Amino acid sequence: MSAIRNFVIIAHIDHGKSTLADRFLEITGTVAKRQMRAQYLDQLELERERGITIKMAPVRMSYLLNRKPYILNLIDTPGHSDFSYEVSRALTAVEGAILLVDATQGVQAQTLANFNLALAAGLKIIGAVNKIDVFEDRNDPILKKTVIETAEFLNVSTDEIFLVSGKTGEGAEKILEAIVEQVPPPKQFLPNHSRALIFDSFYDNHKGVIASVRVFDGEFKNEDEIHLIAAETKSRIKEVGFFKPELKPMEKLEAGDIGYLATGIKDPKKIKIGDTVSGLSADERDPKFLMLPGYKEPKPVVFVSFYPENNDDYDLLARGLQKLRLNDSALTIEPDQNEVLGRGFKLGFLGRLHYEIIGERLKREFGLKTVNTFPSALYKVKTAKDWLEIIRPEEMPGEFTEIWEPMVKIEIILPNRYLNDVFPLQSRFRLSQITTESFAARVRLKAVMPLAELVSDFDDQLKSATQGYASFSYEISDYNRADIARVDVILAGKMVPGLSRFLPKDTLEREGRRMVLRLKNLLPRQQFAQAIQAVAGGRVIAREDIAAMRKDVTGYLYGGDRSRKMKLWQKQKRGKKKLKERAEAKISPEIFKELLKH
Repeated sequence: MSAIRNFVIIAHIDHGKSTLADRFLEITGTVAKRQMRAQYLDQLELERERGITIKMAPVRMSYLLNRKPYILNLIDTPGHSDFSYEVSRALTAVEGAILLVDATQGVQAQTLANFNLALAAGLKIIGAVNKIDVFEDRNDPILKKTVIETAEFLNVSTDEIFLVSGKTGEGAEKILEAIVEQVPPPKQFLPNHSRALIFDSFYDNHKGVIASVRVFDGEFKNEDEIHLIAAETKSRIKEVGFFKPELKPMEKLEAGDIGYLATGIKDPKKIKIGDTVSGLSADERDPKFLMLPGYKEPKPVVFVSFYPENNDDYDLLARGLQKLRLNDSALTIEPDQNEVLGRGFKLGFLGRLHYEIIGERLKREFGLKTVNTFPSALYKVKTAKDWLEIIRPEEMPGEFTEIWEPMVKIEIILPNRYLNDVFPLQSRFRLSQITTESFAARVRLKAVMPLAELVSDFDDQLKSATQGYASFSYEISDYNRADIARVDVILAGKMVPGLSRFLPKDTLEREGRRMVLRLKNLLPRQQFAQAIQAVAGGRVIAREDIAAMRKDVTGYLYGGDRSRKMKLWQKQKRGKKKLKERAEAKISPEIFKELLKH
């Protein structure tokens, strides 16, 4: 165990984390140069295209320093706040972290968020400034400023901050040497028992669910019986091995190792991130005695219904979601039905990025075009008898006394000069408990806001207000009593399912007018008049009318008595009245999709 070093790289999105990992793979000879590609550990095309890590990727590297061999286990983790729980479990699986900062951008919000997680996990943190190849002069004031900012952030001297280029590899080997010299080797806690932490999982058609694990105590071998403590599931190991980064079977995994266990379990719901794998028989001891700390059940916080554009693609959508669910245990799936869009699925996500990634993967990997409803959160409603949890506005009971909405704690980091441009967002997105703190030439703004506002277009508006220089991270907080109301859209006397929304009461009329006006501009005229209304709390807050198509039924007449024309007009009026009583105003899927766009 003294020769093992387990570590992660933590950074903001696009600060070069995966590119630096590429250089480590080359230096250690883990991947031959002829096989290398950019962002090697990012297996999804979408990850490489967006320049972000979505799925964790562990790799075992062999490294020789001063003629002594070492094993370096790196876990490449996502940087986005949506995946903070998974990142926290990966941090629990290692003893060290490289904090990577882009030399041109400085410390960003997700750098700060993951740094705090690393501190909480008690890791040895090594600071590094990346992308130094951008500067011809190492004394460039921007580069020096970032180094000083990073040193102050870590409370170390500037000499302890490494300068590195993930692109050229300059300085990368010095960081590997620092990993060996500064990161402590793993320790055993209960040597007489076998325990491992699951920090990720994925599905294999032949081996079942494969759990990515860090072994803390004892060892695991093929055919060993294992117990998943939180899931209360037993199984027998089909295979154990390391990530090189492809799967490499071995005889056993020992304390300190990071590797995989092929569980043979076919149901992905039985594998939970943060669960403890034990080799003990449940008959010998209460298995909860061996439970590693920090486990919690990741819960979806954003809910969106997906429907296929073509109703014939329902089965294809069902199969696509099930395949994605095999490698994404946080995704929840429930059947759904909409009068306009037909059959679909209500999906639960960890956040907005998670939702966008799943939608993009459905499109790319399965060729599916989908229609999505407005993102929603889980609200708590108090009635005279009980508390209810609702997601859709349509589920709101007719009578209730209180409604509570989920809140998030948000941290925004931005240059000083943009602070006044951010404050106007306060009323629009209902930010409260705002505090500011200066460091270097930046401001750290902390606030509390409703989750529903965060998953609307807050990110876009923040980027627009700060010309893209602001970054933010968030964590789910608690529930607050909300002053919001349900708004329904009524078309020709009938409610349109799927367009109901929860809105703050002070924005009801403005948003109601916007909704009915958009609908008026999109809907085609019919043979009868159509009234479009936005209704909240039993009263109409906005209305628009689409006039009936009119045919000139007297055009063929000329001269003569006007009474003949009057008879034809009255006959036309009675016909339209009968048509309106029998006809039904409908919204096509194409128009529905346009309405759901922000």
